[in-house]
Amino acid sequence: MKKKLSILAVVTSLGLILSGCSSSDSNSDASGIKVVAAMYPLEFVATSIGGDLVSVENFTPPGVEPHDLELTPSQVVTLDDADLLLYISGFQPALEEAAQQSAPANSLDLLSVSGLNLLSATEDGHDHGADETHSDEEMVSDPHVWLDPERLVVVAKAVAAKLSEVDPDNSEVFASNLAAFVAELETLDQKFLTGLASCERDLIVTAHAAFGYLADAYGLTQEAIAGLSPESEPTPKRLNEIGKEAKADGTTTIFFETLASPKVAQTLADDLNIDAAVLDPIEGISEGQTYFSIMESNLEALRKALSCN
Repeated sequence: MKKKLSILAVVTSLGLILSGCSSSDSNSDASGIKVVAAMYPLEFVATSIGGDLVSVENFTPPGVEPHDLELTPSQVVTLDDADLLLYISGFQPALEEAAQQSAPANSLDLLSVSGLNLLSATEDGHDHGADETHSDEEMVSDPHVWLDPERLVVVAKAVAAKLSEVDPDNSEVFASNLAAFVAELETLDQKFLTGLASCERDLIVTAHAAFGYLADAYGLTQEAIAGLSPESEPTPKRLNEIGKEAKADGTTTIFFETLASPKVAQTLADDLNIDAAVLDPIEGISEGQTYFSIMESNLEALRKALSCN
């Protein structure tokens, strides 16, 4: 397979050169550390810490659900030439398979970072802490750690350390950028702590189980209609359970996402005669958005839904 990928890389590169394609030239001329990021949150961290010293390519295009990523031939070429790959194990199988064949010079798996206190969930949407077990159903590590600013600080420190390994001459620059980035995340964390300190309710009902870390960080309880994968379908039993919990809690809003179908969440909200609104897991962004702008929009959506003072 490695041989096939190498041949594909050569053929693709030759084809781009002969056709005068500018993307090949830009990749070959790019200065600094060449970083491949599996999806937006990892691109955001790498760019924030690396600044002008890194050239970051996000393999998940805008508007594409990251779970559905399929690599293009040009991405295989880029991966083979990368100085650093940032990815999430189990989240994008196509990327992991290609990485095993092309073997980038350095890599960092988000879920291998020490100190994250990973959460897990069953595919029916129930959340579980690091020490909890659920023997009847398969447990899956929740990858959405970036939705907790404190955990994202841990990730950022690991990325800074990796960049310093690749380019030790600029370790002081990375450390300085890291300090500024951490300060921004701490400010964001304080906004959430203050904004969610006094609310009438603490239950958030979501389309799928992407918000476990956000809930864990701010004393909320997530109940997800479906599991960690946006494609997972809830059973009638699960929908009935969620409906009963929402009524008992006085839930005013069912949250859906930007990159997944809102149909089930909207239908449940209609059945309960309550609102449906966006809570964004920040797996990708649109033009003009940033991690910080989306997190602040999420905070406002939560404050409204939970009737916070």
